[in-house]
Amino acid sequence: MGWIKNYMTKSWIVLLAWVCCGYTPAPAQEVPDVKGAMVKIYTITHRYNYNMPWQMKGQESRSGSGCIIKDRRILTNAHIVSDHAFIQVRRAGQTKKYTAKVEMVAHDCDLAVLRVADESFFSGVKPIPIGELPEIRNKVYVCGFPEGGDKLSITEGVVSRIEHSNYAHSKAFLLACQIDAAINPGNSGGPVIKDNQLVGVAFQVASSMEKVGYMIPPPIIDRFLKDIANGRYDGIPCLGVYCQRLENPDIRAFFGMSDNQLGILVTKVYQDSPAEGTIQPGDIILGIDDKKVGNDGTIEFRKGQRTFFEHTVQCRQINDTVSLEILRENQARQVQFTLSKPIGFQRLVCPEQYDVAPTYYIVGGLVFEPLTVNYLKEWGGNWSYNAPLELVRYYARGEKTVDRRQVVVMVKVLADELNAGYQEQENDVVRFVNGRSISSIQDLVRAFEENKERCHVIRDENQYTIILDKHKVDQYGPAILKKFRISSDRSPDLKP
Repeated sequence: MGWIKNYMTKSWIVLLAWVCCGYTPAPAQEVPDVKGAMVKIYTITHRYNYNMPWQMKGQESRSGSGCIIKDRRILTNAHIVSDHAFIQVRRAGQTKKYTAKVEMVAHDCDLAVLRVADESFFSGVKPIPIGELPEIRNKVYVCGFPEGGDKLSITEGVVSRIEHSNYAHSKAFLLACQIDAAINPGNSGGPVIKDNQLVGVAFQVASSMEKVGYMIPPPIIDRFLKDIANGRYDGIPCLGVYCQRLENPDIRAFFGMSDNQLGILVTKVYQDSPAEGTIQPGDIILGIDDKKVGNDGTIEFRKGQRTFFEHTVQCRQINDTVSLEILRENQARQVQFTLSKPIGFQRLVCPEQYDVAPTYYIVGGLVFEPLTVNYLKEWGGNWSYNAPLELVRYYARGEKTVDRRQVVVMVKVLADELNAGYQEQENDVVRFVNGRSISSIQDLVRAFEENKERCHVIRDENQYTIILDKHKVDQYGPAILKKFRISSDRSPDLKP
């Protein structure tokens, strides 16, 4: 038993050393008392069918989490209530479900606010206050209603990383916090708590890693709530430029940067950018709102912590002013402009749309739509591999230009004698109709309806040509719609 005595002696020596050095154990954080403000959300969805845009898909159900914040609002994820037909909510520990309505939704940052008209839903509730951005290694608690049970679940973890990440719901590149607490299906929308304050909203997991989840941090939440204070959501602003890192010393010297200057190179100013006329390709962005920009395209947003340089812009509101320090022709100068455009404004194919009916137009059984991610997703889970490569390329790299605002696609041919021989040309990108260049679906509609010639002439990007007799289209077009049980030749947004 001598080894036990020896071990105990060593343990006491170590403990004595800790005490002598002034060590005190960190106090354990209490499990948060937020049960009364926790909400389970039940959503019935009814999604649009982009393959047959005149139809809806069947109802589906999903559940998620949320919490009550000030002004009797329920904060949750946008993806929990997207494409909703009916929403109910139930507070933790209660049995009654209440009907809820979406008051405001922001798909870019995956946040939404719900309202419940019945005042009894809020009886005795204490709203959860919104706290500050936590520090690395802070202990947090993820609260919600994950699948596999119906009661409130609280899991513990720590904040392991704070940096920009792609939000799965919108593909927006925004600030996020990585945590090692369990986030499972059903947890989405639930609050992440520290010191009985909301310091994040759980919203996604890293599928390639175990026990790695992400939460939307307070700066993004605060910006969203401030944005919707006037009753509408304007979106997250951006600079509207494309930049290149300057980590190579030779390229820095080529552009006239001194040894102590850091920054990034502007290689493109997007069409209709808020920076147009103020910033130009070849400028070096040295600083933004008094924060120095590193050669890697990051800024220090908190002492010792860095993230994407546009973070300071993303915390602003549309129509706020931004100040930049730039280097142009070896001279540093200050410039300002108004942040008038939201993130993603330059994309030729916008990210997935929610709660929006598809736009379509039908002529002679030919069905035309603007290209959307919603349409690409009709190819299933691996749509980026299964969908036509040409269409996927437009999504990945396409940018709006003066003469191209949308990609218009002939998505389907409703088989009929009138269009016989053209039925294998589905998913063609339309470039010309009746001699007119097609920049948008509105251009296409006008090109057909203002045509005075005997035939309609449609050409794709490879000059494949479709000819339809205009008289036959007018005569037999309504019968084709009737045959396929289609009530209108166009979506409501294209009607006069």
